[in-house]
Amino acid sequence: MAEKMLQFTKVSRAMPAKRPPVERASDFGEIYAGYTPEAAEAQASRCSQCGVPFCQQGCPLQNNIPDWLKLAAEGRMEEAWRVSSATNNMPEICGRICPQDRLCEGICTIEQSGHGTVTIGSIEKHITDTAWAEGWVQPIKPMRERAQSAGIIGAGPAGLAAAEQLRRKGYQVTVYDAYDRGGGLLIYGIPGFKLEKDVVERRIKWLEDSGITFRFNTRIGVDRSLSELRAEHDTVLIATGVYAAKDLKCPGSGADGVFAALEYLTASNRVGLGDVVEEYESGALNAAGKRIVVIGGGDTAMDCVRTAIRQGAKSVTCVYRRDRANMPGSQREVQNAEEEGVVFEWLANPESILDTKAGKVKAVRASRMKLGEPDASGRQAPVKTGETFDLKADMVIKALGFDPEDLPALFNEPALTVNRWGAVRIDYATMMTSLPGVYAAGDIVRGASLVVWAIKDGRDAAEAMHKAMKAADAAAKVAAE
Repeated sequence: MAEKMLQFTKVSRAMPAKRPPVERASDFGEIYAGYTPEAAEAQASRCSQCGVPFCQQGCPLQNNIPDWLKLAAEGRMEEAWRVSSATNNMPEICGRICPQDRLCEGICTIEQSGHGTVTIGSIEKHITDTAWAEGWVQPIKPMRERAQSAGIIGAGPAGLAAAEQLRRKGYQVTVYDAYDRGGGLLIYGIPGFKLEKDVVERRIKWLEDSGITFRFNTRIGVDRSLSELRAEHDTVLIATGVYAAKDLKCPGSGADGVFAALEYLTASNRVGLGDVVEEYESGALNAAGKRIVVIGGGDTAMDCVRTAIRQGAKSVTCVYRRDRANMPGSQREVQNAEEEGVVFEWLANPESILDTKAGKVKAVRASRMKLGEPDASGRQAPVKTGETFDLKADMVIKALGFDPEDLPALFNEPALTVNRWGAVRIDYATMMTSLPGVYAAGDIVRGASLVVWAIKDGRDAAEAMHKAMKAADAAAKVAAE
């Protein structure tokens, strides 16, 4: 059915309908509607079926994108879902939150030819949402059960991906997490307008139905020790993510009303989940009626500014030290934020936080910047122009990135080695840490990164853990003979 493909010269690129800014800024529902089956098939048919698929090369998971696009274009959605889910543990989540403009869609061949990229992410979302709706997604039933077990520290994307892969091979899997729900940043960090929480909760329940055990409200190093987990399980995976907020290094950063991004987002997401959050109820972490200044230019900053809009802020300003073209966040997210009323102060860097006599934040003093010579990252480095200006603020949110917690101290395992940034060191050939039988994956290894990279790391770690447990089992059988 080759006539179903290469339709990019006849069919225009069309994203799913996007809710009007005024409407979507009043709630935390996802801003994009879904495709109709006919629209999904039409958009998938635009794929040029490249001999060398750049989209696949741009995906950390090496998803077989042209294959499932062709199946979708032919209306063979169940087959498309099976191909998609073979390489991705959370396609419905990646379809919603991956920065496709920087990955698969960003290097789509027909995008380079001027016809507009295939809407890969939206089609991926449609395929898997259809699979859930049709009941194709059934709990895992391993071919055989194995006696060996794995303990996974962290119920974020890396931990969940590893748990699924190990369970498919029949291992007994227990996931430990400090939070009261599974999902990590998928639940508490990413706002509902990008990823509605029932999508994540549905995935967690499916893993539970597949025989994976979750131990929530369990902080390793406090409620359980790493040594206990090592004794209890045949292998252990560290997939804690990185949660320590990078600080704002300027005078006044400790003023009342200055908050870390994750603290702010977690409070908002908890309220959305129905929890009573004292700091939100008191108004401390509620942007309603306030002048909000968010410092940073990544996707977390975009999550903060767009959350503040929905909470009814009086004004929302994002301050970033480089220009729009050099910001690390998704350009699609910037556009959404601008449509919703966020003001961007490009080429501006905080000099100090001004506060009242009572210590309450009242303004951000920023330096005007210009772009100079490229730095070590290859981007032009911001340089002060000598001009400063003040932005009135009732709340300042720091969205400057995240650092790892001090895991050797937290776990009371000084033999667990970390690099100079505090990330856990591993042997990339085996994904093993300096502790025998203990593996690590995701942001705690690579630093704050994308969900799709965490999934890849979790899958790689699970494969390494499987090989080690399989070898150990074989050796035990030989020794018993």
